Amino acid sequence: MALSDQLSKLAAKAKEAEDRAAAAQRKARDELEKDVKTARDSAQAHADQMRKNAETDKGVVSDQWTDMQRNWSDHVATVRARVDQKKSEHNLKSAQRNAYGAEEDAEYAINYAYGAIEEAEYAVLHAILARKDADELAGSSASTSTR
Repeated sequence: MALSDQLSKLAAKAKEAEDRAAAAQRKARDELEKDVKTARDSAQAHADQMRKNAETDKGVVSDQWTDMQRNWSDHVATVRARVDQKKSEHNLKSAQRNAYGAEEDAEYAINYAYGAIEEAEYAVLHAILARKDADELAGSSASTSTR
């Protein structure tokens, strides 16, 4: 898949997340709980696939990206464990603290994703430039060798 197509896929996923978040405001609690579970399972499956790809591509993928993936997975696991633990608390103050914490986690995840998109844009543009440089050098080399 071309890098620009991957960016388009990323933009579509962000729009889908935005639409689902807006729709969630109007959903009943039990329906929303199902959506939360589905989103969590999907995110976990994607993280598992990224981890598997990082292990498969060892030596191809930068160690920094592998470390970042591992750190992000650890962070997500910690947040999820905290969420699961707090679900058992049922008084109003605890529920309010849980909601505030969940909102902060969501804001952090959005900011992290925004930074990841900016980094992806840089990486795509850099890759395109690197390919143009390589093609230009290949063209120069070919024209020099035919003289």
